[in-house]
Amino acid sequence: MLTRKQAELLRFIHERLKEAGVPPSFDEMKDALDLRSKSGIHRLITALEERGFIRRLPNRARAIEVIKLPDSVAHGMGASRSRGFTPSVIEGNLGRIRATASEDDSGRPVAVPVMGRIAAGTPIEAIQSKSSVINVPPDLLSSGDHFALEVRGDSMIEAGILDGDMAVIKRTDVADTGDIVVALIDEEEATLKRFRRRGASIALEPANTAYEVRILPPNRVRIQGKLISLIRRYCPA
Repeated sequence: MLTRKQAELLRFIHERLKEAGVPPSFDEMKDALDLRSKSGIHRLITALEERGFIRRLPNRARAIEVIKLPDSVAHGMGASRSRGFTPSVIEGNLGRIRATASEDDSGRPVAVPVMGRIAAGTPIEAIQSKSSVINVPPDLLSSGDHFALEVRGDSMIEAGILDGDMAVIKRTDVADTGDIVVALIDEEEATLKRFRRRGASIALEPANTAYEVRILPPNRVRIQGKLISLIRRYCPA
């Protein structure tokens, strides 16, 4: 059983996905439900996710998939609109590599989706949708799902990550201190930084002294994946 606000938000997200193909922003959700702050939206989103009605996609900023609709929401939208409901996002097996590979296919390149650009500098909104795929040797991957991002900026140059590099990311929502991660901040902007814990806070550290370390509370940071390899195209002068 959903609360009235939870049902209203679920209906609003579903309608926007059907109409525009993209989920509403947190500000749009806040205005639609007449809430004072985005913290209320965060709580509603978490409740809907815990109840299995939505899923936040780990590789896209502000991306939400509606998995199912309760009868109360479906009936409120009309039987014709709710009939044959399917999730708004259907994922395949791109970028997935098994924990163990057979001898026949262990050397075959793996098609990894390129999900857009990631800022190694001032955080930018990312990651929107699959734009292409790249074939990555399995030796550069680990078990699990992967995606790739084109690096923009120079804040990680001392870690050997340059503007224009293709960062290969393993999807995960956890990280150890010292990992270089894709961090989503306030559900709106993503950046590539080194992850560290500082007491009860999280530090997102650049590898360039021209940039400052960002110290944030854990509820403002969501890990989307961690860097496992880089692909660089050589461009002679």
